[in-house]
Amino acid sequence: MKNKFFLTLSSFLLIILWSCKKEENKIYYEGGTPPALSATRTGTIPLSFANKDQEAIKLTWTNPDYKFTTGISSQGVNYLIEIDTTGANFTNPKRQTVAISNDLTKSFTVGGFNDYLLNQLQLDSLQTHNLEIRVTANIGGAVKLYSNVLKFTGVKPYAIPPKVQPPASGKLYITGSATPASWMAGGDPELVSQKFTKVSTTLYVLSSVALSGGNSYLFVPVYGDWGAKYGGIGANNTNNVDGDDFKPDGGDLKAPAASGNYKIEVDFQRGKFTVTKI
Repeated sequence: MKNKFFLTLSSFLLIILWSCKKEENKIYYEGGTPPALSATRTGTIPLSFANKDQEAIKLTWTNPDYKFTTGISSQGVNYLIEIDTTGANFTNPKRQTVAISNDLTKSFTVGGFNDYLLNQLQLDSLQTHNLEIRVTANIGGAVKLYSNVLKFTGVKPYAIPPKVQPPASGKLYITGSATPASWMAGGDPELVSQKFTKVSTTLYVLSSVALSGGNSYLFVPVYGDWGAKYGGIGANNTNNVDGDDFKPDGGDLKAPAASGNYKIEVDFQRGKFTVTKI
């Protein structure tokens, strides 16, 4: 009994000593310096199709020098470049983000930067826009440090051909096991209830359609004709159910898990579709 008590007491003391040692070995964050962001251009960023392969802008920023109780961090620092319209304060869900690991510089071509503005931020190519750019540093998604904000005015994206060629028929329909009429058969007449509204030459909207959760569908330019279709860029039913990229002759698209009424937008300019529950 005495020996048992001694062993128990010894074990307890060892745990206390180990805990104290562990407490002493904790690493604490002591701060860092926000990255100082600079660019090769100020004022505006000229964009034109003729110069699409040239450099539009090059960003450079300083190392934040994260400091911990063990000294300056030797861990890899990650950076996130954010491009947004002035006044949105980088809260716009459509803002362009570019992830960078370790590097302290990033160059954008005219064509690449224009694509961000036109297809990600969805800015009108007939108007000029004011932009803001910043860099956020982080280690493992934590201890974020924000750079100064660079401002640009009078930036005008140029129109480019749509990523996916719009239907020559000027019409678009949805068909599939996820739809009320299920899969269309060859020669079926036009089904108006599953026809999209043509908002522009590149944008089609179906304001409401009942989708059966987890089933499949496709977009077709002529109802009852399987000569052409639009589907996912990957294997059948591997798309993001809330919206994704699409292409001609693509794979079957999977509907959201919950059955209900949805609004579907198909944007040929950006090569993307969205599915929103209503």
